[in-house]
Amino acid sequence: MHGFEGLRPAAWLAGDSLLHAAATSPERVALVADDESFTYGRLLDTALRLARGLQECGLEPGDRVAIHMANSWPCVATLYATTLAGGIFVVVNPQVKADKLRAVLVDSGARFLVTDAPAEAPADLRDLRVVAPGAAPASLDWLVLSRDPEPEPRPVGTIPMDVATLVYTSGSTGVPKGVMLTHGNLVFVAESVSRYLRLGPDDRIFNVFPLAFTYGLNQLLVAARLGATLVLERSFAFPLQVLERLERQEVTVFPGVPTMFATLLGLREQPRLERVRCVTNAGAGMPPDFLEGIVRIFPSASVFLMYGQTECTRISYLEPELVLERPRSVGRAIPGTAAFVLGADGAPAPPGETGVLHVRGPHVMAGYWEKPALSAEAVVPGEHPGERVLRTGDLFRTDDEGYLYFVSRTDDVIKTRGEKVSPLEVEHALYEVAGVREVAVVGVPDAVLGQAVRAFVALDPGAEVSEAGLKRHCRARLENHMVPREVIFLPELPKTESGKILRRSLVAGAGEP
Repeated sequence: MHGFEGLRPAAWLAGDSLLHAAATSPERVALVADDESFTYGRLLDTALRLARGLQECGLEPGDRVAIHMANSWPCVATLYATTLAGGIFVVVNPQVKADKLRAVLVDSGARFLVTDAPAEAPADLRDLRVVAPGAAPASLDWLVLSRDPEPEPRPVGTIPMDVATLVYTSGSTGVPKGVMLTHGNLVFVAESVSRYLRLGPDDRIFNVFPLAFTYGLNQLLVAARLGATLVLERSFAFPLQVLERLERQEVTVFPGVPTMFATLLGLREQPRLERVRCVTNAGAGMPPDFLEGIVRIFPSASVFLMYGQTECTRISYLEPELVLERPRSVGRAIPGTAAFVLGADGAPAPPGETGVLHVRGPHVMAGYWEKPALSAEAVVPGEHPGERVLRTGDLFRTDDEGYLYFVSRTDDVIKTRGEKVSPLEVEHALYEVAGVREVAVVGVPDAVLGQAVRAFVALDPGAEVSEAGLKRHCRARLENHMVPREVIFLPELPKTESGKILRRSLVAGAGEP
């Protein structure tokens, strides 16, 4: 016993829900991962031991801890340990390659790298401490097992406006940007989402999304906020196995993206998941044709269509009662926030007219890590003194009743499978192939993916390069969702008079030579 019942945290930090649930319901199951269950008491015990171990290895409040792991209990425990010790957690998608991981480590100035694979710090990152199997200063198991939990639940001085996490997302420049989300941001969104989804402590929330993405991270925080159970999966790569565990674990909440629903609808024998009472869609618009099939698979579920950005996690949702009536809408702003469309003149856009979506509320990010100019472009002054408004950069329209409809994106970033792709990163990989002269990567509309990655390539004279070869090279260099779905060869790519490739012309012409 470690006296969990004596922990009475103030409510507004990212670790507070874990502390509260462990104090009031220590035997409730918090997490199921890799077929192992963790109660709230055990999860907190593990996190406190690890927090103390990290502190003894040099972690100071505000230090960044990069967590490079698949969805697993060590990933969750390290995330909570970091926040309880006053650090800033930086979860990195386990699929990223070494060069991108290094870019995140450099940009964030990470003090620690915690990973479940053998690793060493790069020679030029001498201040980086690696926690990995066989590494110095320690392995994760040694840190957890060799220490008693620190009774103090957090360092003195942590407040809601402090940064809790950096979530890296690619911008149009191809340079990773660390979105600074505060404790207040995370707690507010978890509270708002849990309310509008009508969830409770008896729910069992399914999650296949990496905790490196806000859609995945928010499932964890919502579950803890409610004292509910998170059923954590590593991926949806083997859907039949995942569905078997989903039924065995009696899941009641199923967060998804269109690609997952397309997989379910494409199964020869479609499942009937009657225990699921809540289904959510985010990451890309749900094709209206999917809805009838989703209702068949989840006959007892309310279906919520949602929209969000990393910079504020969740922006809007459409009530289940209106999904069939407005299947192309993403609804209205989440509780406690406002979302509105402004025209080019900065005035509110009339219903039916396209403008840029703006958002205000306690969920708006603090900015981009050490990028003040980009932060100032994204978070702008509002109508009222001191007001901060997020300029999303996405084009929207509203109907006469104020419901939001996504139109298109104003930059070149591709959103596919619920994840963002920087065209520049894909282009850099393609340019590594001998014989490639010109490359342009664009996103094209796709009913399932939201956008599909398409590459246009011009070759040197006599070069023998195939579409299969280019895709194979990309698979070796990039995450799966970044690999072009299609490669189109052209004699020459269209350009402006100054020599810049006309991306929009490629999209509009569908790449026809």
